[in-house]
Amino acid sequence: MTALLYQTDSYLQEFDANVTAVDENTRSVVLERSAFYPGGGGQPCDSGGLSLAGQTWEVSHVRKGPQAVEHILGGEGHLPTTGTLLHGKINWEHRYQLMRTHTALHILCGVVFRDYGAQVTGGDMEPLKGRMDFEFESLSKDLVQVIEKAVNREVVAAHPIRVQILPRQQAFEIPDLIRTKINLLPPDIQYVRVVELVGLDLQADGGTHVANTREVGRIHVVDYKSKGKINKRLYIEMED
Repeated sequence: MTALLYQTDSYLQEFDANVTAVDENTRSVVLERSAFYPGGGGQPCDSGGLSLAGQTWEVSHVRKGPQAVEHILGGEGHLPTTGTLLHGKINWEHRYQLMRTHTALHILCGVVFRDYGAQVTGGDMEPLKGRMDFEFESLSKDLVQVIEKAVNREVVAAHPIRVQILPRQQAFEIPDLIRTKINLLPPDIQYVRVVELVGLDLQADGGTHVANTREVGRIHVVDYKSKGKINKRLYIEMED
């Protein structure tokens, strides 16, 4: 298994790790530990590079394999060998924009759940923009403007963001831990990562986040659409 460094430190940009497995067919390597986020929960995976003695392999994609995190390497040259100590470096601009975006979606989720009791039915993101679907029967331009103002009040409120990894039983004692309509946590997961926007939102989440809501910057709700009788979609963007 790969130790997931990003789970406890989203700001870690560089790290060293030994190669534990290599797959020539997929041009992938597995590391004993990694700060690369492999994607999931609507958040895209990280990119960056792995280097050794002046040579750098581009990490073009990262994914969760059956047993560990697989780093897909670009190019056509030879791959690092098992046991090699590599230096990993995250594409920080891409990662930090996704951290801001992911936290912005949690702010939106927290406000909508607190003020309207609406659960999330879906979501997706890319750097500095994203969308989230809620169980709303009706949504109007005026209500969207109210939501946008409420969301930005929480940004400037500078809520600290805390991350904990809890035993499953302890985590599920938290009220409203799962904010999605469907519980996406497999039953075999024994430890649950919990992300808390202190005073606003607390839920199970595996992605990367900023340390304080003020880092997100102003959030614009740029559009909304009906995706069904009780399913409404909000689109957000952040300023660069």
